[in-house]
Amino acid sequence: MDLYSLLGRLPLGRFREPPPVVAVIRLSGVIGALGPLRTGLTLSGLAGQIERAFKQPRLKAVALAINSPGGSPVQAALIGRRIRTLAEEKEVPVIAFAEDVAASGGYWLACAADEIYADENSIVGSIGVISAGFGFSELLQRFGVERRVHTAGDKKSMLDPFKEEDPKDVTRLKALQKEIHESFKAQVRARRGERLEGSDKALFSGEFWTGRKAVELGLVDGLGDLRGVLRERYGEKLRLKRVDGARPWWRRRLPAGSALPAPQDWAAGLLAAAEERAHWSRYGL
Repeated sequence: MDLYSLLGRLPLGRFREPPPVVAVIRLSGVIGALGPLRTGLTLSGLAGQIERAFKQPRLKAVALAINSPGGSPVQAALIGRRIRTLAEEKEVPVIAFAEDVAASGGYWLACAADEIYADENSIVGSIGVISAGFGFSELLQRFGVERRVHTAGDKKSMLDPFKEEDPKDVTRLKALQKEIHESFKAQVRARRGERLEGSDKALFSGEFWTGRKAVELGLVDGLGDLRGVLRERYGEKLRLKRVDGARPWWRRRLPAGSALPAPQDWAAGLLAAAEERAHWSRYGL
């Protein structure tokens, strides 16, 4: 029996081409460090996941499943830059999928992808910069509390919430916000290019839209969900490989002898939770 006849009798199933793989990175939550008991999206927390995603065998693409109302522009830029660096090194396309919301820093993350998809009801956009806080100066006066602050440098106590707001401090803050906003706009222009529709005044006003309107504006390439879009592109046998990071502390058992978080950490965690809730509530979520 010759070689060709022998090969013809072998079961072909075991020699079939293995299915293509798309690595999935979930980017869910507020961007930036939130406190001792809550984890936000940071480069230090995501670096391992991103590296592993681009090392998967038979990799066809990396998908970003984004559900974020924004947060730190620095962390958004760092995470996006790491994704782009590996995408170019490995020559692997990146496709982003907006879930409930990809707004502000969440949209900055989406711009790390070569293509962006959203549900028709996703919240997309909010290309702007915001800073919020509270003023407690009258509260201190009411209770007869004297606050003593000593600085070296006349701008060190800028925007102190326990002092009357100084118009000069507000002017300085707005100048900083403008610089960050320009960086955000440059990122969107660089990544979306000629796909953008509409005036800069509309696109970069901080307004946000549904996914359907975002398609019209060129902020999103199409409507669809992660599984549906990727299977249509790479076939029904596609393998979606979710790449996870380290589990949060509340999902792990505390080892013997471990101490519970200190009371001040719980207090900081509650404040961080309130701040995180405020990020989501801006978009009605």
